[in-house]
Amino acid sequence: MFRHYIAACAAMVISSCSPDNSADTNSDALSTNEAPVKWRMTSTYPSTLLQIGTSGKRISTELNKISNGAIELKFFEPGVLAPPFETFDAVSYGAVEAGWSTPGYWAGKELALQLFASMPFGPSAPEYLAWFDFGGGKEMFEEIYHTHNIHSIVCGLTPPEASGWFKREINTLDDFKGLKIRFFGLGAKVLEEIGAAPQLIAGGEIYQALELGTIDATEFAMPAVDERMGFYEVAKHYYMPGWHQQSTFFELMINLDAWNSLTENQQLLIETACSANIRHAISEGEALQPDALERLVEHGVQIHTWSPEVLAGLEAAWNKVANDMQNQDPNFKRVWQSLQAFRAKYKGWADRGYLKNN
Repeated sequence: MFRHYIAACAAMVISSCSPDNSADTNSDALSTNEAPVKWRMTSTYPSTLLQIGTSGKRISTELNKISNGAIELKFFEPGVLAPPFETFDAVSYGAVEAGWSTPGYWAGKELALQLFASMPFGPSAPEYLAWFDFGGGKEMFEEIYHTHNIHSIVCGLTPPEASGWFKREINTLDDFKGLKIRFFGLGAKVLEEIGAAPQLIAGGEIYQALELGTIDATEFAMPAVDERMGFYEVAKHYYMPGWHQQSTFFELMINLDAWNSLTENQQLLIETACSANIRHAISEGEALQPDALERLVEHGVQIHTWSPEVLAGLEAAWNKVANDMQNQDPNFKRVWQSLQAFRAKYKGWADRGYLKNN
């Protein structure tokens, strides 16, 4: 409700600055002394990558529109300004003003940031947003990032991912032992706990690694994205549900000094554009998956559902990993405990308010 209110307010501000009122626009700009913003945004993902990358490109385009050209956030493909996994440092040091990524990539900087991307057996998109916006998540998120001279804004949110592509069937937890698998974030820690050999590989390198046998399996995203990546050509066993990523946050990272240089109105425009981007990502993401699954079946993919026994084993491993991580890192502990306390309360509502098959 609050997000819709802010969006409506911003829309009224923008409509008053339409091309038909160009004289008013110029006088308003002079009265507020707002200098045009021209920033570079490096991306961890290519702009052609459905949802994950296109949402980054979209925020660039939409922000330019709603600001009437006053805020230019120019999208740069991975590697043009900075390598994909160096986005954090590039933004922190001010080498670029902004970056498009997900907090889950920055475990080497702050373990707790992984909890602001996705988590095994974690919340669905509505619950995740509720905790972030109204359960204390946003305040901790900003506090952690500010210590690294970054102001980050949650700017995208995708639906559940798949568990991954495998060249052979996986029927028990023992089948994971020794498996070389590309895996993301906290889910990789879980697989390591049960004996797999997870590794993080940039998206553009996964197909070749899977094709050449450098890895035996991979997860990456949701069906519509995985289809575009072509994984079905080199692996035919596709597993669900995505126990490791039931929903995933994406972020607009901004150098803190650059953020503080903006006026309150400019900051509000960026936040409003990100709120609209989240809505678009959720609705588009959910709409794309049914047809994608049908096409994958037509390509000869076998879609498997994890057995209750395998899911129970993975969840037990995750609980151990989470406990170990909170014991080793104070930021992880406070974020984890905040999220767990919120989820415990939310469960009382979810169990009563939602049909079980939703």
